Amino acid sequence: MSAKQSTAATNGGAKKGGALSVLGRVLKMLFSFYPVLLPITLVAVVVNAIIQAMPNVFMERVLTIVGSVWQTGDWAGASHGIILNAAILASLYVLATCCSAFWTQSMAIITQGSLKKFRCKMFDHMQSLPIRYFDTHQHGDVMSYYTNDIDAMRMMISQSLPQLLFTSLMLIMLMGIMLFYSIPMALVVVGGVLIMVSCTKFLGTRSAKNFVRQQKAIAGLEGHVEEAMGGQRVIKVFCHEDEAQADFERINDELEAAARSANTYANTLMPILMNLGNLLYVIVALAGGVFLALGIPNLSLSGLPLTIAVAVPFLNMTKQFTAQIGQVSNQINAVVMGMAGAKRIFELLDEEPEHDEGYVTLVNARRDEATGKLVECSERTGTWAWKHPHSTGEIEYVPLEGDVVMKHVDFGYTPDHEVLHDVSVYAKPGQKVAFVGATGAGKTTITNLINRFYDIADGKIRYDGINVNKINKNDLRRSLGMVLQDVNLFTGTVMDNIRYGRLDATDDECIDAAKLAGADSFIKHLPHGYDTMLTDNGSQLSQGQRQLVSIARAAVADPPVMILDEATSSIDTRTEAIVQRGMDALMHGRTTFVIAHRLSTVRNSDVIICLDHGRVIERGTHDELIAKGGYYYQLYTGAFELE
Repeated sequence: MSAKQSTAATNGGAKKGGALSVLGRVLKMLFSFYPVLLPITLVAVVVNAIIQAMPNVFMERVLTIVGSVWQTGDWAGASHGIILNAAILASLYVLATCCSAFWTQSMAIITQGSLKKFRCKMFDHMQSLPIRYFDTHQHGDVMSYYTNDIDAMRMMISQSLPQLLFTSLMLIMLMGIMLFYSIPMALVVVGGVLIMVSCTKFLGTRSAKNFVRQQKAIAGLEGHVEEAMGGQRVIKVFCHEDEAQADFERINDELEAAARSANTYANTLMPILMNLGNLLYVIVALAGGVFLALGIPNLSLSGLPLTIAVAVPFLNMTKQFTAQIGQVSNQINAVVMGMAGAKRIFELLDEEPEHDEGYVTLVNARRDEATGKLVECSERTGTWAWKHPHSTGEIEYVPLEGDVVMKHVDFGYTPDHEVLHDVSVYAKPGQKVAFVGATGAGKTTITNLINRFYDIADGKIRYDGINVNKINKNDLRRSLGMVLQDVNLFTGTVMDNIRYGRLDATDDECIDAAKLAGADSFIKHLPHGYDTMLTDNGSQLSQGQRQLVSIARAAVADPPVMILDEATSSIDTRTEAIVQRGMDALMHGRTTFVIAHRLSTVRNSDVIICLDHGRVIERGTHDELIAKGGYYYQLYTGAFELE
């Protein structure tokens, strides 16, 4: 099991567990991120909460002193006790202020640091996911993990969780002090609190469901906007602005409905709790008056009688207690949103990574002059070999030549729909193999199987005589260069984009690759040459220029095998001729797989394979297939056209 697989295994639980499971997992990760700072911060929160409940004790002590000297008038004797209690309380408040300042500052550090680590974990795990994941998930939805869901977690970690801990401790402390002074009065408060908790549970549950629905709706909206931005040309070409607006309004209405419902319940809860708190304050005051008036014996842990000195702090504690209940209800909404965001983030982290059981690796090699055998070396020699360890302990070094063989391959993107049926293809080192067929015939699928973007259901694929399942995926893909129809250029200079093919390539090697691809001449005429900054997928370049940069990127990698997937299908004939020269230079001496709609680009191929509905129906050279007068002949002569 790989490290990433084991990480996913240990992380698995968010899908299976509920809210408590998600919360526990968040806390576990926070402690792993900050094993020292977080416990110290929690101690500061605990100390602050204890101190905030203590003024009621000092109030009772001061009122008791005042009551004892009320009749005697010995205020001079009482002043010492009052000043001492006030000084102790002031010292505690100074300590509470320091603790509060510390934990708010440290939580800012913990929050931002944790979110940074979460984003790193998410991106790292996303890089390990198979292509299939990105085929089945909207890019906007994936982006929402890094924006809305992370932001929801930020609010929960920085404010809600510390505040809930503080509030919970305050409630415990206050209830303990209440029971210490008067159990009957405490029971009156508990009765009122139970009513408040019932309201919180009733409204909070409904609010929570809608907050979860709101997070999902936000992700859906972002996915739709991302899709609309990418398809603006199509929208305008077909004059579908009104339809696009209608679709957006429909999705936006769904978000608005979810948000309105969530916030309606949340905003209703607070006024109800505030008024119930005020009502409870009045009830406690009346109950205290009745108990005092009737002389009802006071049952308490302290054994103190019920006096004004006890009743007055009790009213203050009641106010504090109900205020903390209100704080809990207020923070619950942020916690629910944070939990919804955390659940979605863990869903991403729990996605099964791309499996790789390959143990054959690609290494630099040279020929030993004495034995003539390949030996591994650390420096780049231009010679590559497959390092193939056997069960006997022997290590075999197989020269990387680019001999690719597919035998009786069956494959389907889904189990119920087979795309390739008993496909057999071979390419000898240095050969150019072309795939021809209608859209959906399986041409691109074959190339996706060679680099193991997907794994086959049946059959064998061998690379230099080695089953590709035994080759480490990263090493396999390092040996393959790809030039796709849809070019992706990254924000950076032209030089950076060319060097993307091999990050340790020198400037001279990048320039040589550009010359090989035929891109050097137009790059020199750019405002800053190779240092010209490209943004927005190289939008300042033409389609042909972008494709030449893509070819140069593949050239600098210098792979022994090339895959060209309809690299010229979306450019004009003149530009195609320029790009074709670049590709011909790139293909020279390499095993090459070419997918093309334009048959003029595959005439000189060593082997042309015709596919139809996932089956090989013809193979041979251009002249051989023309002589057969079959499928390829009809395509070439225009009897029918590729769709």
